[in-house]
Amino acid sequence: MNAFAGFGIWAQRNRWIWSAIGVLLLWLVLSFVTNRFSLSSLSGVVLSASFLTVVGIGQMFVVTTGRGNIDLSVASVITLSAFVALLTIKGQDANLAIGVIAAILLGLGVGALNSLLVVGLGIPAIIATLATGYVLATATLLSNKAIPGFAVSPSLKELATGRISGVPIMAVIAVVGVAATSFVLRYTVFGQLLSAVGQNRAAARLAGIRNGPVIASAFIISSVLASLDGLLLGAYIGGAFLEMGQPYLLQSIAAVVLGGTLIFGGSATALGTFFASILLILIVTTMQIIGLPPGAQDIVQGVVVIFVLALAGRQALARRASVDPADGEADPAAKAEASAPGIHPG
Repeated sequence: MNAFAGFGIWAQRNRWIWSAIGVLLLWLVLSFVTNRFSLSSLSGVVLSASFLTVVGIGQMFVVTTGRGNIDLSVASVITLSAFVALLTIKGQDANLAIGVIAAILLGLGVGALNSLLVVGLGIPAIIATLATGYVLATATLLSNKAIPGFAVSPSLKELATGRISGVPIMAVIAVVGVAATSFVLRYTVFGQLLSAVGQNRAAARLAGIRNGPVIASAFIISSVLASLDGLLLGAYIGGAFLEMGQPYLLQSIAAVVLGGTLIFGGSATALGTFFASILLILIVTTMQIIGLPPGAQDIVQGVVVIFVLALAGRQALARRASVDPADGEADPAAKAEASAPGIHPG
C-alpha cells in the first residue's frame, strides 16, 4: 500500500508518466494485433510526432499562462509559413537562410499581434487568436495564388526527412527542444515567472512580477515555433496546401493536456507533451488500421480531449476545496485576483 501511495505522489509530480505508459501499452497492443509493429515502425510514428511536439511545446507555453489561454492561430501560422518558405527559398539551398529568417519574422509578427490583442487590449485569448487565424488564412489564399511551383530545398528536405543511424533527424530536433524547454521551465527565472503568473496573477503582481511581458512572451514563443514547424512540415511533405496545418490545432491542445500540463495554468511538462504527441499519433494510426473515416477520427480525438479536460477540471475543484479555509472565506490572493478587473499588462 505504501508503494502505491509513493508512486501516486511521484506521479503527481511527474505527470508525463501517464502518457508514457499509454504509449507503451498502445504500442504493445498494436504489435500483438498487427504482428508487424516494431521499433522501426515506432520510429516512423516518432517522426510524425516530432512535428506535433514542436507546435505542442509552443501551445504549452500559452496554456501555462493560465485563465484557459489557448493559441488558436497555430494552424494558420503553420500553413502560411509553408507557403512563405516556398516563395522565399524557391527550392534552392542558397535561399535557405532567407526562408528561415522569413519564418521567424512571421512567427514574431503573429506573436506580437496576439500579445497586443490579449495583453494590450484585454481580449480573451481564444477570440483574439481565432481572429488572427482568419486574417492569416486570407494571407494564405493570396500566397497560394503566387506560388510558382513546389520545389523544396534539398538541405531542408534532408533535415525534415533524413535519418542518422536510423533515427529521424526531426526526432532528434524534437528531443533537444524538449530537453531545452524542460531546462527553461525548471531552472530559469523565466520558467519560474511563467509558473507564478499561471498559478495566480494577482499574487504574482503583488510579488512584483510584470504579468504582461511574461504572457506576451508565451504567445510569441508559440507563434515562432508554429512557424518553424510549418517550414519543416512543408519540406517533409514536399510542398504546401491549404488547411495543411489544421490537424495540428486540436492535436496540439490534446498533446498539452494529455501530457500533464495543467489546463488552468501554472504547471507544465515538456516531456509529457512529447510522449502525448507520440500517443496521439499512435491513436490515429490505430484508427487508420481499423478503417475509421477522417471525420470519425476527429470525433474520437475530441472525446479524448474532453475526457481529460473533465478530469482536470474535477481535480482543480478538489484541490481548491482542499485549500479553502474551514470558515468558508476565500483565500486573500484569490480575493485579490477576483477583484482585479480584466487583464493587467503590468
